[in-house]
Amino acid sequence: MAKKGSSYRCAECGTEVAKWVGRCPECQAWGTIEERGDARPAIARVSAGAPSAPARPIGEVDVEASRARATGVSELDRVLGGGLVPGAVVLLAGEPGVGKSTLLLEVAYQWAAEDPTAGPSLYVTGEESAGQVRLRAERTGNVHGRMYLAAESDLSAILGHVDDVKPGVLIVDSVQTMASPQAEGSPGGVTQVRAVAAGLVALAKERGLPVVLVGHVTKEGSVAGPRLLEHLVDVVLHFEGDRHSTLRMVRGVKNRFGAADEIGCFELRDDGIAGVPDPSGLFLNRHAEAVPGTAITVTVEGKRPLLCEVQALVARSSLAQPRRAVSGLDSARVGMVLAVLEKRGRIRFGEQDVYTATVGGMKVTEPAVDLAIALAVSSAAQDVALSPRLVAIGEVGLAGEVRRVTGVGRRLSEAVRLGFTHALVPPDPGPLPDGIRALEVGDLGSALNAVQHVPVH
Repeated sequence: MAKKGSSYRCAECGTEVAKWVGRCPECQAWGTIEERGDARPAIARVSAGAPSAPARPIGEVDVEASRARATGVSELDRVLGGGLVPGAVVLLAGEPGVGKSTLLLEVAYQWAAEDPTAGPSLYVTGEESAGQVRLRAERTGNVHGRMYLAAESDLSAILGHVDDVKPGVLIVDSVQTMASPQAEGSPGGVTQVRAVAAGLVALAKERGLPVVLVGHVTKEGSVAGPRLLEHLVDVVLHFEGDRHSTLRMVRGVKNRFGAADEIGCFELRDDGIAGVPDPSGLFLNRHAEAVPGTAITVTVEGKRPLLCEVQALVARSSLAQPRRAVSGLDSARVGMVLAVLEKRGRIRFGEQDVYTATVGGMKVTEPAVDLAIALAVSSAAQDVALSPRLVAIGEVGLAGEVRRVTGVGRRLSEAVRLGFTHALVPPDPGPLPDGIRALEVGDLGSALNAVQHVPVH
């Protein structure tokens, strides 16, 4: 029974409720309702206080002190929007073992080595000992005299190290292992994560110190901890990658200082991690001969066009309900394309297993890949290979029409650079580059007919 005068609040979204419930009515999270103690009476009015600084016209605000400073890791700078802004708090989240610590050791080394006039880098680890981090730094060649290392799990101790070292950048690995003496609960709990994040954000804003936080993720792939954590920080990055592949991608989810949909590509090696400035070749599987069931498209991640190969396999099924397996693509869109192909393209899949996938572990969800999926599945079903010099770009509607997508010219420029000569594009694609023959198709039937006239060799 609720105590008289008590109030309850969700630790995830902050919603207040009159009594305890098992599930938050706002964010639908389970077990996050906490008792706040005696409810405080509402404040009728707030008296005016002395401002910390007078308000000025926006044109007179100095922006030079807030310019981004490059980290020295070009692919990460691309995602950050040029580098780390003084006072910015960046949250880098990813699965265990994906390479977050290795990447941030590279950032700490490049920061210390690039500009001797800037403050040193301070790397605080709460998951490993200082000796373990030093061994990894030696293995990856990231040891510098202006790199400082501390093994701490107490927020007040971190503040003490900042006072002593006076760093130019602070890296905390990870926020879930830190604890604040002013908050209750164990490290990694909702209350502690919120208190530690708030303390580090206040430190960053007060001193103009860029802070990078490492975060864990849940089984669903979202950032672990309270949702408030993502609202507190300025930048949220997701570090993605398959354990069985050396390819790693840093994807921007939130960025107050630049585009929020940029990606950076890296290759994880035995001697560290290296940026991949031209990753299109990683997502293509060059065949000696044309193979049925493959189609090439160009997807756009942020401002970066990337060529991607879509593969499909259609085989007779021995099951009562044929399988539909998808890897790297949106399963809902693949199912929709299959339905449109069956209805508008007269291709039957009722007794066929259909497998679709991308090459190189790339994940593509934008609608511009629909036409490539349709062509790959059609090619596999009819066992007829498409031209290896053909790219297909376009969204497929339920009526079978091919809809326009953004940036067709930019996509085709990347295709021309890599040697492609033909392209299927939606009607009215806008200005197109030289060196490629663009075939405008208005519906799926026109696209299936057009590919038959593109030479395979």
